[in-house]
Amino acid sequence: MANPVPSACCVVLAAVVVVYAQRHSQQDSHIQYERVGADVTMKCGSMDWDAAVTWTANGTDIDESHLNGSYLILKNVDLTQSGQYSCYEGSSWHLKYQTYLRVGTPPKDPVLMCRSNNYPKGFYCSWHLPTPTYIPNSFNISVVHGTREMVCEKDVFPKNRCHIRYLQLFSTVKYKVTLTVTNALGKNSTTLTFDEFAIVKPDPPESVVAKPVPNNPRRLEVSWQNPSSWPDPESFPLKFFLRYRPLILDQWQHVELSDGTSHTITDAYAGKEYIIQVAAKDNDIGTWSDWSVAVHATPWTEEPKHLTTEAQVTETTSASTSSFMPPPTTKICDKG
Repeated sequence: MANPVPSACCVVLAAVVVVYAQRHSQQDSHIQYERVGADVTMKCGSMDWDAAVTWTANGTDIDESHLNGSYLILKNVDLTQSGQYSCYEGSSWHLKYQTYLRVGTPPKDPVLMCRSNNYPKGFYCSWHLPTPTYIPNSFNISVVHGTREMVCEKDVFPKNRCHIRYLQLFSTVKYKVTLTVTNALGKNSTTLTFDEFAIVKPDPPESVVAKPVPNNPRRLEVSWQNPSSWPDPESFPLKFFLRYRPLILDQWQHVELSDGTSHTITDAYAGKEYIIQVAAKDNDIGTWSDWSVAVHATPWTEEPKHLTTEAQVTETTSASTSSFMPPPTTKICDKG
């Protein structure tokens, strides 16, 4: 029959481990947030003011000059003072208090941007903070169309973006988007109000290709495709803006094209490498896209022919003459 004592010991030991883990977790979960430049006072738990204690920061003893009785005083804290602070009782080093100090700043007005790159399906809003706060922030976004509050579906990645689906096309009612950012030290918000048409901005054209035109030293054939995110180019056609310049010059030349996805440049400098980009815009509404990825191309040049100079001809002739040896003369002797 098995001895039940070891089993009982295991149960007691497991209980002790659980209690220790719970206490350790509770100590670690205590977080104190303070502003950069603030004066911070930490109490050693329930210890009396005149109790003998020792404080550590990230495991390193803190000089007694920072103590007022059992209280820890930190003046004008900065980011480097973030960390785990622990207070121990007397010489027994019995842990009485532990907290994690996080030094940071309240959030400034968040930067908010809304854009429709897949009109007429909907639009997205994205945001970021102009400066870091060094502590966790939470964001809440509210979208109202007239009197109707709409759901902005948040992306998994990137986390600072959400999408709105258009429920009513060609609406003249404005959208109002409010973003509020909050952290332990404060909060701030930004509001945008706009028409549906005002935020339409396609993505740049894709697959831009530039090729020389055979036997034409001043021409380049440029082609591209509609941005793949633009859902219906037949119903909502795009127009395009082409810019190009030789690498030796800083000034761009521009061509606006009302339709089509190709263009022939006819005024290129012969033999000069060109840089070319294309932008897109809805025919009637919104703004121009960003420029496409730049492509490079050089107009056709005639293959150089192998030419023999007059000097080379003379040198070759001279060398051939000097190396020429006439056959020996056969002498005929008369007999008689």
